[in-house]
Amino acid sequence: MLHLHHLANSRSFRIIWLLEELNTDYELTCYERNKAYRAPDSLKEVHPIGHAPMLEVNDRVLIESGFIIEYLIKHYDTDKQFKPADDNEAAWEAYTFWLHFAEASLMPPLVMRLVFSKVVQQSPMLIKPVSKKIQSQVEKNMISRSLDSMLGMMEQHLQDNHWFAGSEFSAADIQMHLAVVGANAGSGLDSSKYTNILNWLKRCEEREAFKRAEEKGGRLKF
Repeated sequence: MLHLHHLANSRSFRIIWLLEELNTDYELTCYERNKAYRAPDSLKEVHPIGHAPMLEVNDRVLIESGFIIEYLIKHYDTDKQFKPADDNEAAWEAYTFWLHFAEASLMPPLVMRLVFSKVVQQSPMLIKPVSKKIQSQVEKNMISRSLDSMLGMMEQHLQDNHWFAGSEFSAADIQMHLAVVGANAGSGLDSSKYTNILNWLKRCEEREAFKRAEEKGGRLKF
């Protein structure tokens, strides 16, 4: 039996979604964030790193969403539905690229944005104007420029492809979803500029497995 430890509003939602797509049995334990928006210490009792997702498989605890996705695809995707075959070079390259791009390139500026928003929220009133000014400068000089470039590349790719790995839905879409939700937070992405990304996002969230994952793990919010 697989046992997933899921932290609300985190990367571990990806694993719930994939498990639902795979239609495999698993046990789910959900954890809430504390007042500081961090994982509770009880997760460290499962694995000392204390970060979700954590997937218990027999006597082992697997961590890191990308690795867990690859593990589940290797051992549980018996019908080869969620990863292109190695001999489909174009689809395999797209799949592998976007699977890694999500965490290596797209998530860091989004996490930086989230951290600075939390700093402003938690700043005492006397220094809040200063923290807001710092946040604004970081957003302008570091975050927005980087995200604009990456979102433009994603929009162009999805103009020519229904899913990130090509014509078929794959685990790369599951990996990319969280980052796109983050990019679409707040005032949201410009619907005229990022039509293809937003249409892709809608297709993802219309999947029955996604809806079941939301029922079990909660809706992602940034």
